[in-house]
Amino acid sequence: MQHPGEQHPVPPLDRQPEIPYPGATDALLSAPDHGEDSYRGSGRLEGRRALITGGDSGIGRAVAVAFAREGADVVLTYLDAEDEDARRTATLVEAAGSRVVLVPGDIREEEFCRHLVATTVSEFGGIDILVNNAAYQHLEPGGIADITTEQFDRVMKTNLYALFWLSKFAVAEMRPGSTIVNTTSIQAVSPSPGLLDYATTKAGIVDFTKGLAADVASKGIRVNAVAPGPIWTPLIPATMPKDAYAQFGRDTPLGRPGQPSELAPAYVFLASQESSYITGETIAVTGGVPFT
Repeated sequence: MQHPGEQHPVPPLDRQPEIPYPGATDALLSAPDHGEDSYRGSGRLEGRRALITGGDSGIGRAVAVAFAREGADVVLTYLDAEDEDARRTATLVEAAGSRVVLVPGDIREEEFCRHLVATTVSEFGGIDILVNNAAYQHLEPGGIADITTEQFDRVMKTNLYALFWLSKFAVAEMRPGSTIVNTTSIQAVSPSPGLLDYATTKAGIVDFTKGLAADVASKGIRVNAVAPGPIWTPLIPATMPKDAYAQFGRDTPLGRPGQPSELAPAYVFLASQESSYITGETIAVTGGVPFT
């Protein structure tokens, strides 16, 4: 038994310097917990074949570790600049006894998304789980006045276009019982003006999840989402100025930011047969902030 507000320490956010995008785990003064020493699998995803975007670090790494320890093989995709983090994730997956395939590239390109699904099928013989996790954000304190068309396009392409392409290509290959798990955000229902473009995409993901779930239910494919609150990952100091994240997560009811390891069980649940009567839903992991 443990007080949830005291389960993880508040990182030294006020001392964490900004880091270059896309961010590296080693650059964080307080290393995120990805479940390396805590997650214990029980075979809930035995024999499953998963594709995880943004699988190099943060939430993606935690999901990859949990999936591997539950018995799944995984394909991980990430940006070229994140190769060192991705290789560390691959080491953790292999240590769990699962296969891993690393495919660096840019999911803003439709053909690369097609290639990702095709690679998963060719390497593993099929695809059973798609985790649409990769995302781009950049805080603009001046709100809409500071959001350029170039940035807006990048956010849309990364967060929504790729989601559409990957889901479309994956559904064409999936068997009944397969699952898609999308990553939305508390920003979907409580948008920050400085993250207007990002929040718009995260709200879109909630509706996309509901609509796609209804579309593919007859095929026996379930589609759900996880909505993180403030989670401590390299993305935070890589996309926010220091004065914006110095108090990151402290205004939640639990009084701290979440750790990637605290999200992974939600992804495992939605990917497994344990959630067989759940589709079109969003599980909020927000430290007590209402997802309404």
